[in-house]
Amino acid sequence: MAYDRNDYLVDNDDDEYLTSILVDINSRYYVLFSSNGDEKKVECDTVEDFMQVLELIRTVCDEDMVFYCDPVVSTKNAR
Repeated sequence: MAYDRNDYLVDNDDDEYLTSILVDINSRYYVLFSSNGDEKKVECDTVEDFMQVLELIRTVCDEDMVFYCDPVVSTKNAR
């Protein structure tokens, strides 16, 4: 699906808008932070859903507002 960034821009500075997004790849969720100080956690049930949202974020949002959690890596079974 092709996304048009212009469809997601704020028309009025008084409107609430995204200020940053936290992406947790391991747990497949996003935390959206708004200009009003609100937070919303968005969880994805499938990898496909997660990847579609990630594609939208990368297309529409400035890259300096997207942050990624460090990956959780287990060394228990490492050689």
